[in-house]
Amino acid sequence: MAHLTRRQALSAFSGLAVATLAVPHVAKAEAPLTFYGPPAAPSAVLAHAVKGGFLKDVAPGAFFKAWKTPDEMRAAVASGSMGAVVMPSYGAANLHNRGLGLGLLNVLTTGLLYIVSKDETLNSLKSLSGKTLALPFKNDMPDFVLHRLVAENGLKSGDIKLEYAASPPEAVQLLLTGRVDAALLSEPAATAVLIKAKSFFMTVHRTIDIQREWAKVAGKAEIPQAGLALTSLVQQKLGKSGIEALQAAMETALASAMADPKAAAAAAADALGFPPDIIAASFPTSHLCALKASAARADLEAFYDELAKADPAIIGGRRPDEGFYLV
Repeated sequence: MAHLTRRQALSAFSGLAVATLAVPHVAKAEAPLTFYGPPAAPSAVLAHAVKGGFLKDVAPGAFFKAWKTPDEMRAAVASGSMGAVVMPSYGAANLHNRGLGLGLLNVLTTGLLYIVSKDETLNSLKSLSGKTLALPFKNDMPDFVLHRLVAENGLKSGDIKLEYAASPPEAVQLLLTGRVDAALLSEPAATAVLIKAKSFFMTVHRTIDIQREWAKVAGKAEIPQAGLALTSLVQQKLGKSGIEALQAAMETALASAMADPKAAAAAAADALGFPPDIIAASFPTSHLCALKASAARADLEAFYDELAKADPAIIGGRRPDEGFYLV
C-alpha cells in the first residue's frame, strides 16, 4: 500500500493549517464584533455571514477569525477575549454551567464526523479493533463521541489504539504517511484527504459515518455538534432584539451559502486554511443548519445526556438551564 513521506504530506497539506438582511432598529454592538469559529465547515456559514454583509445591521464592521485549538478557544472565552464563538455544543453547556454567562444562539451542524482510511474493509467500529486511529483534539468533541460509541459497541478501552493529533491536518498527515490505519475527521478535513490523496495516486475511503453509528446508540443520526455561543457581555451589547436579528441573519446567510457554496467557501478559505473548492465540496456531508437553540433544545439535551453517561463533568455536571437558550 502506497504511503507518502512526511515531507510530501506536509507539502500537500500546507494549505490546511488549520441579499442583505433588512432588520428593524436594534441595539448594535458598541464596537465591531469579532466572530470566531473552528477550522471546520460551520465556520464557512459564519464567515459568509460576516463577509457577505448579512450582519451589517446588527454587527456593523464585524470580523471573522478562526480559532486553532479547543483549549485556546476555551481560555479566550473564559478571559473574555472571545465573545461570539462557534464552539462544540457540549463546551457551551460546560462553560454556562460554570457560571460564565455563556448562552447558545443556535446549532450550525447536526453532524460532520467521519472515519476515513485507505483500507475500505475498516467499515465498522469493531473492524478497528487492533488498529491505530488518528484523532484530533484529545478530550474534545470527536474524542467524547468516539468513546461513547466504543463503549456501546462492546469494545474496551485500548481495543482501538488512539493516536492523538494536535489538529485535523496533522491527523491527515498521519494517515497519508501510513503511520495510522484510519483517521477520525470533521469536515472539511475528511473531504480534503479524499480529494488530495488522488493527486498521489492513492485512494482514501470514507469508511464510517459517525452520524449513522450515533443513531444506533441514541436513536437519531443527528448530532447537534456545534453552534454560535455568546458571552453575557455580547448579549448585553446586542440586546434582545439584536440577538434575535443576529439569528435571523445567520438563517439568511445559511440559505445563501447552501445556494452558492463556492461563494461561502471563498469567504472562509483564508481563515480556515482549506482551498475553497474543498470547503464547497464538503457541504453535502457537513449537515449545515442554523437551528434556533430553543428549537434544538430537545436534541441538545438528549446529546448532553448521552455524553454525561461517560462523565457528567463533560457538560459541567448537569443540563444547562433555560437561560442557556438565547432564542
